[in-house]
Amino acid sequence: MANVVDTRGELPFISAKTRSPAHVAPRPVGTLVKRSIDLVLAAFGILLFSPLLLLCCSAMIVFSPGPVLFRHKRVGFNGQTFECLKFRTMAPDAAERLQRLLESDPAAAAEWKAARKLRTDPRVTLLGAVLRRSSLDELPQLFNVIRGDMSIVGPRPVTEDELARYASKVDAYLACRPGITGLWQVSGRSTTTYRRRVACDAFYARNWSIMLDTKIMLATLPALFEDSAY
Repeated sequence: MANVVDTRGELPFISAKTRSPAHVAPRPVGTLVKRSIDLVLAAFGILLFSPLLLLCCSAMIVFSPGPVLFRHKRVGFNGQTFECLKFRTMAPDAAERLQRLLESDPAAAAEWKAARKLRTDPRVTLLGAVLRRSSLDELPQLFNVIRGDMSIVGPRPVTEDELARYASKVDAYLACRPGITGLWQVSGRSTTTYRRRVACDAFYARNWSIMLDTKIMLATLPALFEDSAY
């Protein structure tokens, strides 16, 4: 099935005439070809970005005392859980800050309930904001790719609580290794609804191809500079 670039439709890259019927079961997206490409790109990325990795580590030690890495349990391929790696971008008392905000600000509580993230997040440090805005906080996920937890391209990694929101499309998510980038990430990210995010992930699982992965990777860099990338 051909993929057609069309940013006017419900999903980017995909015109209505190329969409798979909703009843088509997702096929596994963990093929040898995709895994081989992941290993090559992740290894190359680690070598290419090693100076940035070291710079980020040094900045964390100097400007944001505490653990350099943030490890969070996520659900991956076939329902296996793994520790998703990121540079830590939040203050040590992040949980307490979030609780205070949600109790005092109904609008923030509604935003959190809808998207599980906040456009103005009091938990994020100054250095963390820079890392997030540039997406440098996700560089350690290259090691997740090497370990086989993640793919270069795939659905955004979710928690077990978030997985429940996939409802009838949960099998589509579980058919994929979560990705560092993906269809949702280049589709407006936080300006889209969670329902659209689920639709993006389901479409990706059902229509995976090397060409689709290539289009998503090529669209990732411009997406980093959009206001919606937070």
